[in-house]
Amino acid sequence: MDRVQIESVCIAATSSIRQAIACIDRNQHGIVLVVNAERRLLGTITDGDVRRAVLAGQDLEAPVAVLLARKPTSPYSQPVTAPLGTPPDALLQLMQERVIRQVPLLDDAGRVAGLCTIDELLPQRLPPLQAVVMAGGFGARLQPLTDELPKPMLPVGDRPLMEHIVTQLRDAGIRQVSISTHYKPEAIVQHFGDGQKFGVHIDYVNEERPLGTAGALGLMPPWTSTLLVMNGDILTRLNYQSMLVFHQENRAVATVGVRQYDFQVPYGVVETDGVHIRRLSEKPRLQFFVNAGVYLLEPAAHQYIPHQERCDMTDLIDRLLADGRPIVSFPISEYWLDIGQHADYEKAQADFREGEGSR
Repeated sequence: MDRVQIESVCIAATSSIRQAIACIDRNQHGIVLVVNAERRLLGTITDGDVRRAVLAGQDLEAPVAVLLARKPTSPYSQPVTAPLGTPPDALLQLMQERVIRQVPLLDDAGRVAGLCTIDELLPQRLPPLQAVVMAGGFGARLQPLTDELPKPMLPVGDRPLMEHIVTQLRDAGIRQVSISTHYKPEAIVQHFGDGQKFGVHIDYVNEERPLGTAGALGLMPPWTSTLLVMNGDILTRLNYQSMLVFHQENRAVATVGVRQYDFQVPYGVVETDGVHIRRLSEKPRLQFFVNAGVYLLEPAAHQYIPHQERCDMTDLIDRLLADGRPIVSFPISEYWLDIGQHADYEKAQADFREGEGSR
């Protein structure tokens, strides 16, 4: 790895967690190396570390030193490193023994000089994802725009919304895409065909009647590897491979993409215990995680989806939880926009004009 690449994965301990997220997003290695002025390694912050920090409500403007301070309670209180020039087979063995995906390489003076990732050594290590895009909705809230076109075919910039989604799936290495349809399916089928000109293979699952946000999955044969399911009205730069790694690390049968949502209460909130006031908060800001409409499902989830019956994704998740199946949440810190209403559609157009949604 040359100097420019090294610089792309190194940050200072005073850098914010938000800056670490941006650095991981740019370098695409799933890690940042925290170094001092002499480029000596102080610690490592992985994509999983920052996602867990988001779930824990950590202030993203705090320095990454806060995350490093938590490392002593993790399996590896000190980063696993190797000397520069270590043979690839030895690095692979080290990663497999320590169950890690990246190894910083140090020179004779102990300075960071390189980074080796398991994706370099085993580029086909992760199984290829299949994807299902749910595109059967009526888009009623976007009428009259959806009177003639299904919502996923509304233009965003110079292409239909669905084309942005399919292109991003292709760029993530996904080649098998299923599209569930119901409302005006011919517009989608005529545009995409078998997907060949878009670099993917597309098949269609048509709902004769609306079956909910997960019901179309019950019309499909059981899938044999992890399945990515996403709504057809979402624009995002989500790193799907990072989501898959997180899903596998947590041994989940289902992973739900979530987005942090802040709500400013416009009034003073009174907390009571019977007639007694216990606390008064002046216009508090509440934070929630909301469903982002992106999921990973293992083959075992298929048996919980009824055939030819309505089933929303919330129903599927409830059934999995009731059966004790492990489900985890994956916070999406990348660009994400749910185009549900006219204001969202206008924002999508503005984002693409400014280059935000197309990066």
